[in-house]
Amino acid sequence: MSPRVPPRPRCDRCNLPRHLCLCAELPRVETRTRFLLLQHVVEIPKKSNTGRVAALALANSRLLTYGAPAEPLDTALLSEPGTWLLYPDGPTAPPDAPAPRQLVVLDASWSQARRMTQRLPSLRTLPRLVLPPPTPGMLRLREPTHPSGMSTLDAIARAVAMLEGPEAAEPLERLAALRVQRIADCGTLM
Repeated sequence: MSPRVPPRPRCDRCNLPRHLCLCAELPRVETRTRFLLLQHVVEIPKKSNTGRVAALALANSRLLTYGAPAEPLDTALLSEPGTWLLYPDGPTAPPDAPAPRQLVVLDASWSQARRMTQRLPSLRTLPRLVLPPPTPGMLRLREPTHPSGMSTLDAIARAVAMLEGPEAAEPLERLAALRVQRIADCGTLM
């Protein structure tokens, strides 16, 4: 039996191993749209937690935990006027609808996100912002299990590009690419 290797210390802020910490490179991205990230409780300890990194970079964002018994979710936030859900299918808003004032992003695996939408009735009624599938050659750490799959950080960058223009999304896209490159250069698997 081989000796157990102690886990590498992590950054308290971005949760990545300290040698991969992105905090010094975090941009401050200002958006008109407020981003409400609902992070599944299982995602919190994961080193691959890009929802946390996105929330740190977005000035107009809030990160909430879903599924923690000690922290009940304030579902009133999901009912604010102008709230949409970033999701790959479902009831999209009419083409002439005003842009969302708040975009709910589910930071979870596909199966967790599906269950979240089933268990939170207010999510089912929100208009959906549906992103086009990722472009071939997109930098990734692993192959997605869903054809529209991408990291939470990548999805938010694409949503910002759709809602506020490509120049607003550029810092998030650079951050996502830097994250993938840094991890690949170190040969560190998430």
